Amino acid sequence: MTLALYARKKGWPLDGVTVRLTHSRIHAADCADCETKEGKLDQIERELVLSGRLTEEQRGRLAQIADMCPVHRTLTSEIKIRTRLA
Repeated sequence: MTLALYARKKGWPLDGVTVRLTHSRIHAADCADCETKEGKLDQIERELVLSGRLTEEQRGRLAQIADMCPVHRTLTSEIKIRTRLA
């Protein structure tokens, strides 16, 4: 949704966006660029498929914008979940 809004604002010929996610658990010790070094981590691999006659520059910018969407920012930030019974 964020990509579509950005492309529309810029007048870019983005016809569609498909996002494919793969979730796995990895050993923290196997992750060179992770802060956590013990236990296991959740890893999400994301593949963006951008449809339309976009230039490489436009495609690159849309990949950057994908990292700024609210869902991505939530998933990459520290998350604390508090549960209460109602």
